[in-house]
Amino acid sequence: MRKQVDAVWSTLRDQSVLVTGATGFIGRALTQRLIALGAQVTLFLRPHHASKPLPWSPSGVHWGEIQDGEAVARAVEATRPRFVFHLAAVGATEPWVDEDLALAVNLRGTLHLLRALRRLQASGEDVSRVVLAGTAYEYGERRGVEGLDPPNVYAASKVAAWAFARVYHRAYGLPLVVVRPFNTYGPGQRPPALVAAALQAALEGRDFPTTPGEQRRDFIYIDDVVEGFLVAATAPEIEGESLDLGTGISTPIGEVVTRIYELVGGPGCPRIGALPPRPGTLWDLRADARRTTQLTGWQARVGLEQGLPKTVEQARIPLDLYTQERR
Repeated sequence: MRKQVDAVWSTLRDQSVLVTGATGFIGRALTQRLIALGAQVTLFLRPHHASKPLPWSPSGVHWGEIQDGEAVARAVEATRPRFVFHLAAVGATEPWVDEDLALAVNLRGTLHLLRALRRLQASGEDVSRVVLAGTAYEYGERRGVEGLDPPNVYAASKVAAWAFARVYHRAYGLPLVVVRPFNTYGPGQRPPALVAAALQAALEGRDFPTTPGEQRRDFIYIDDVVEGFLVAATAPEIEGESLDLGTGISTPIGEVVTRIYELVGGPGCPRIGALPPRPGTLWDLRADARRTTQLTGWQARVGLEQGLPKTVEQARIPLDLYTQERR
């Protein structure tokens, strides 16, 4: 199975690749991996990042807002990518983000990209695969409801983007794959993501108040998620599919926070149940990991018992405030 996964990565070497959302947690790790694989990576970045040094050396950078259809079109026309990874979004850590902003970025931004890629394909260029990042929260509880059941603004806007992506695949033949990462964690992640926030508090010796802690989440290590994106871009005969990236195992968040404090030690402690549940709280969210393995050969390799200690160990290394890389 690993040979199958390893083989598809070689497809990306020397290929033109466009990445949006490269400054997010998953986007940074994915970009670093693509460059290491020898892909010709071009980034589409927001203009305010222009004043900051990049932690990688991409083949090119196009500056613009994903809501700006002309800027997106220029980037696609100039890059002529064979592979596209679309991760630009708002609301991943603020699920009740303003509705208009969520629609402008997550839906219309995706539509701008889909239109530009459709024009590129119609001109005779080979667009091999477009990987769109969704969210596990599109599913809701997966209990008694057919299809998707988003519990918040962020997830609803992602469902809308998924629906239009399906249209572009079915009607125009755009080779799309949607991946839905579950609760991703690992070195380099920043608060307010749960693991990162709890880890920062523990390292600083502070207490960490949480909601009841009974909510179960499928925690997946960043390296496994990056591999999942790469496989989604290169595995054969999966165009039009939506793939879960998770372990298939859910763990109460209270247990995860408690384990972080045990690994760190120090004076602080988790205060499980100190906060009320958020509106639209989902109580059990886990990936259909078996289906993803059946379709692609990919499966998560790093469990919490390995991933949390790795994350804690790396967090003890001083952070470069400009690049967000560990020194």
